[in-house]
Amino acid sequence: MKRHRALAYAAVGLLLVAGALVPRLLSSRSTEAAREAPSTAPSAVPVHVLAVTPQTLTERLSTTGTIRANEEVEVVAEIAGKVAAIHFREGRPVTANQLLVDIDDTQLAAERERAAYRLSLAERSEERQRRLLDDGLTSQEQYDFALSELNVLKAELELAEARLVKTRIHAPFAGIIGLRDVSLGTYLTPQTRIATLQDVDPVKVDFSVPEKYVGHVGPGATILFRTKGSDEEHTGTVVAVEPLVDLETRSLTVRARSPNPEGALVPGAFADVEIVVRRIEDALAVPSRAVIPELGGKKVFVYEGGEAQPRHVETGLRTAELVEVTEGLEPEDRVIVTAIQRLRPGLPVQIEAEGP
Repeated sequence: MKRHRALAYAAVGLLLVAGALVPRLLSSRSTEAAREAPSTAPSAVPVHVLAVTPQTLTERLSTTGTIRANEEVEVVAEIAGKVAAIHFREGRPVTANQLLVDIDDTQLAAERERAAYRLSLAERSEERQRRLLDDGLTSQEQYDFALSELNVLKAELELAEARLVKTRIHAPFAGIIGLRDVSLGTYLTPQTRIATLQDVDPVKVDFSVPEKYVGHVGPGATILFRTKGSDEEHTGTVVAVEPLVDLETRSLTVRARSPNPEGALVPGAFADVEIVVRRIEDALAVPSRAVIPELGGKKVFVYEGGEAQPRHVETGLRTAELVEVTEGLEPEDRVIVTAIQRLRPGLPVQIEAEGP
C-alpha cells in the first residue's frame, strides 16, 4: 500500500515538473521562430517627384477654317452694250484702276453730243431771257422757264457723260483676275459676269470657336494654321470676331489675316487652325497623371519626410499634359508622379528621380 502511494506521489511530481517546463520550451521556440521569420515592415517604393513651380499655362484650341481672299469682287458691266476690247490676260495680276474692258460707246457718244448741243442752245436762250427781264420786256415766268430748261439739259449732259464713262470698265483694286466669261462682241447686261478679281495678299482665314470661349478670343490673337496637303505652317492675326453666336452650331465666327506674298494660300482652301484661347501666368501645374480622382474631389501625393502624403486639390485649366492646381499645393511642393496606383497615406517612398 505504501509502495503504491509512493508511486502516485512520484507521478504527480513528474507532472508538475513537466507543466513548468513546457511553457518555457514553447516560449523559447516562439522566440527563435520570431527571430528566424522575415520582417513584414513595408520597403520604400521608388518614385519620381516633380517640384511645383509657377509657370505660364496656355490652352490651345484646334479647329478648321477656310481661306478667303482679302478682297473679292465679280467684275460686271453697269450698262448694256457689246464688248469692244479686252485689256487683261486671264489669271494675271492687275493694278488698281487698270482698264479691263471697253464697251462699244458709239450710241452713247452721239447722245452726249446731242445733249451738249441742246445745252448750248438753252444757255443762249437763258441769257436772252435774263437781259429781257432786266429791261422789263419779259415776265419772271418766262425767264424761270428758260432757266429750268437750261438746268434740265445740264443734267442730261451729265447723265450722258456718266453713262459714257461706264463703257470703260476698270479694276476697283489691285489683285489677280480670274478666267473671263466674255469674248469680243459679247452683248453685256448689268448682270453679266466678266471675270472675278481677288486680292490675295494678305488672305483672310475664317474659323469657328465654341461659345464658351467668348471673351477669350479677340483682335490681336495669333493663330497657326496649315492647309490641306501641305506641312508648311503659317501664322495669322485675329482682326475681328462675329458678335453673334450661331444658334445652330453654338459657335462664334472669327476672322484672321495672314500675309501671302508668294500666293501659296489659295482662297477656298480648308485650313487646320490652332489658337491660344487662354493664358494663365504664374500657374501651379502638375502632370495630369499625378491627379487622382476620388469621391467628392481630387488628390495628389506629395513627398514629405520619406513618405507619401495625400493632398486634396482644386483644379482649373487642363491641357493635354498638365493640370492647373488652384488650391492644395504650394510652390516647391514635391508631387509624386510615378507609382501612383501603389501609393497610400504614410507609405515609405524613395526618390529615384526628380524633374519633369
